[in-house]
Amino acid sequence: MYKLIYITTTNEKEAKRIAEVLVEERLAACVNRFPIKSIYRWAEKIQRESEIALIVKTKDELVDKVIKRVKELHSYEVPCIISISIEKGYSKFLKWVDKETK
Repeated sequence: MYKLIYITTTNEKEAKRIAEVLVEERLAACVNRFPIKSIYRWAEKIQRESEIALIVKTKDELVDKVIKRVKELHSYEVPCIISISIEKGYSKFLKWVDKETK
């Protein structure tokens, strides 16, 4: 099985560092970064922030390691790190994910 992991980060510097570490350590085959606008409740207040979202492509058995590593690198007290199952995909791409992760 394969997973996408969705993560939100404070800024491009943090997003780039997390993405590079995950790929360098072979916890992810690929990480996409893109700017987002978020609205959420934190500390009893509505927050409106610019953030950077990450989409991580990995294998199911690496999800716990990815979560642990992201928590070590992330500046948020409670970072958004969620795993989404990939039901189907292009077989050659999924084989590449296998090859690029440990």
